[in-house]
Amino acid sequence: MKNERIWISITVVILVIAGTVWIAGMPVPAAVPAAETFHVPGAEFLSGNISSQEEEALLRDYQDYRRRLKKVTDRSDMEENGFRIEKDQIFLLETKCFGRVELIPAIEEQYHRLVFFFADEDGTVAGYTDQVEANVTRIGALQQSVRGISAVAFQDLNGDGLIDIIFIARCVSQEGAYAGTEYRIGDILFQNETGFYRDYRISDKINRFGMNKSVDSIIAFVRDGQSTEFLYTAATKEELTDNGFVIAAEQCYPRQFEKLGRLYVVPGSYTMASYATFMIYLVNDEGAIVWSFQPMGDYDNLYALKGIACRDIDGDGMKDILVLARYSTVGDDNIPVIESDYSIYYQRTGGFYADTKVKESVLCSDEDTVAELVEKARAYWGWGSAQ
Repeated sequence: MKNERIWISITVVILVIAGTVWIAGMPVPAAVPAAETFHVPGAEFLSGNISSQEEEALLRDYQDYRRRLKKVTDRSDMEENGFRIEKDQIFLLETKCFGRVELIPAIEEQYHRLVFFFADEDGTVAGYTDQVEANVTRIGALQQSVRGISAVAFQDLNGDGLIDIIFIARCVSQEGAYAGTEYRIGDILFQNETGFYRDYRISDKINRFGMNKSVDSIIAFVRDGQSTEFLYTAATKEELTDNGFVIAAEQCYPRQFEKLGRLYVVPGSYTMASYATFMIYLVNDEGAIVWSFQPMGDYDNLYALKGIACRDIDGDGMKDILVLARYSTVGDDNIPVIESDYSIYYQRTGGFYADTKVKESVLCSDEDTVAELVEKARAYWGWGSAQ
């Protein structure tokens, strides 16, 4: 009987959070695929990979979260129920269903979840939604990584005459290889006559293909139809150039790679909303892409390509690839910061693999050249220039 009650409660949890829109007393629009929009807390229950004690703890946590969320009926209720208001991101907004309201983003401080409240001029909460991409980055977990909001903008993106909400959340992972590193999650709340909803397919592409660098990038994708997706899915060089990829001709040349044969090294970039995404492709004589690299990492924009070297770096007799470039990223107070950085890719039997050791010891300055970095990297592996 106890397990039966738990499973009934779990089912209720899943059904409660499976909608793309939250508006008190109003239905989810039929056009939005509600059940597929995001991963729900409690998904581990269905796989059987969680103990009964963990089941009960997660269920209690979720019920506590929902209870406090439902208690927020006025702006004055937010902080006392554990929701920290993002005060510099509050905006007036004209909506179809609520009329003129304040959009109030808030972070639930215990579980680091993002909630958007809509409050009228008296402070009464007319509606809210926590169905956003930033709340599902940790699949099957109530605890998320949201720390704040870096940007909010308003435009009609789908041409229906209603203003939509574009925003970028700041997140910091607490565990894993990137623990402590801040990252961005871009998203959109589309407006219709009954409220706001998220299209999970659009949200996924915005973040999976790096179009979350700025509000302008998101607008260029959703409203204007531009996309960086082809950079990661193209099969041929022709497909790249047909979609606007600009090849850096001075660094494009053929090389004989021991395991993959003769290939052209094809570096270049695609610019979208003033952000240039830098990629390197290895292309065979027939124009097919054999391998690709994304050396930019967490940088926002390619500022200048300084050079590429194809040379055996780790001493195994096979040519590796070292690329040096200058990149820009948005620093404090939205001021661009420009710095030099390099990447190394080692040739192996199955292809190329990114370096994870040399960069920990061999730092890069703005004065370094490609040749100097190659020698420093070879020295790390015990190979001098004479070798």
